[in-house]
Amino acid sequence: MVLIVNGNDYAYELEKLTSSFYKEEAVKVIINGAMKDGTEPSSEMLSELPSVEIKTESNLDFTKITAIFKGADLTEIVETEEGSFIPCSLASSPDSLELHCAQLLFKVLCKATSTTPGFGLLTGIRPSKLLIRLMEEKGENEGVDYFKNCFFVSDKKTRLTLDVARAEESIMKSSTPDSFSLYISIPFCPSRCSYCSFVSSAVDTVTAKKAFGPYFENLLKEVEYTGELAKKAGIKMRSAYVGGGTPSTLSAEQIEKLLKTIRDSFDMSSCEEFTFEAGRPDTITRDKLEACFNASVDRISINPQTMSDEVLKLVGRKHTAQLCVDAYNMAREVGFKNINMDLIAGLPGDTLEGFKDSLMKVIALGPESITVHALAYKRSSDLDYSSGLFSESRNISAMVDFANDALYDASYIPYYMYRQAKSVGNLENVGWCKPGFESKYNIFMMEECHTILACGAGAVTKLKQPNGSNITRIFNFKYPFEYNDKFEEQINRKKAVLDFYG
Repeated sequence: MVLIVNGNDYAYELEKLTSSFYKEEAVKVIINGAMKDGTEPSSEMLSELPSVEIKTESNLDFTKITAIFKGADLTEIVETEEGSFIPCSLASSPDSLELHCAQLLFKVLCKATSTTPGFGLLTGIRPSKLLIRLMEEKGENEGVDYFKNCFFVSDKKTRLTLDVARAEESIMKSSTPDSFSLYISIPFCPSRCSYCSFVSSAVDTVTAKKAFGPYFENLLKEVEYTGELAKKAGIKMRSAYVGGGTPSTLSAEQIEKLLKTIRDSFDMSSCEEFTFEAGRPDTITRDKLEACFNASVDRISINPQTMSDEVLKLVGRKHTAQLCVDAYNMAREVGFKNINMDLIAGLPGDTLEGFKDSLMKVIALGPESITVHALAYKRSSDLDYSSGLFSESRNISAMVDFANDALYDASYIPYYMYRQAKSVGNLENVGWCKPGFESKYNIFMMEECHTILACGAGAVTKLKQPNGSNITRIFNFKYPFEYNDKFEEQINRKKAVLDFYG
């Protein structure tokens, strides 16, 4: 796909919008006759189809915007009843002109691809953040109308975003300038799922076996040091999250030791939520669950991703759907009263009916929260996106729509939402919960409303400016072997926490 931008400076946003329609191919951009690197486009590229051009031309009286797709001017085809989005007065702000360009391009791409993304023009990862800002600026009714009508967001997606915004707002307001949350990274899994792009290693590989022991001991040291920094900085823990990878690849004894180190290193008196992402059912045992429960972990995740044994095999998961049910029932027997379960819409080999069956089986179990992810194209995953195993984007959209309707009907509420850049169909990932079971950590992390102190390989500490919006990041080394080899340098980086808090 070739995007040609002439006479304006909006290539970045227009490229992102175009990419949302063409997920499986690169969008080549020509800006005022040149490529982004300043070179001239080749004659082959100029003749390449499909192509779309957004062109603005200004004189003293007006700015005219035209959209040309495959050599045909589609501007008139996408006119509204009031007329096309042109002319646009020069008195309008640059933001307004950019919005008009995006609106016209969106209409043309919808016409050209016969698809209408539910989130309209929006390409950012957090639609609720935009809606909250609009409601603060314009009031709820006017803000919602602007969100829906100017960005072409569908009624269903507007309702979803509004419900998420309301759930997030109340928890975000509870965050204080001296709040923080803790994240612990366990980047190991029993096997690597084909769709995964996280920094995680299968524990049975030679490299992982060599790194695992030293990694665990170094992680305990970083947790202890980070606890010291938090106390010196005078900040209070609101939530803690042990994630991965798959944290339950640790033994019961290692889990007990890790959780004890966390509790000994941090003042947990203000911690309102402690999550352990047990994850893969084939790693969950009663003694591991008891180690979590006895350490006051009050929220866990058991993630099937699908309840189809056939699809589980296709994505490289070494467990059955029944094993997931058994792990869930075991967690209830141990005493857990707050369980999350994850599903993915659009896994290879899955169908709309298959996804519906998975969702209804999970709803029937009755977990306190259910997170529904839309499959995303990730270059670092092992999936072959040309294999023909994938549901079409319209099918995945139908899966997500069904999930939203079914979860509303089952009295779950959407409480947090984000989107990935390569999500199929420009769709969303949504956390649903029974009222009162919103995960505070997910909201604090997603909306960046207070500091996140992070430990372990691939983890990123985000220092939130008290009473401000600036974020300072401290990046941990990405891979376990690198984390081990440069551990002292890693610890020295963390000293920036005290510099930040003065």
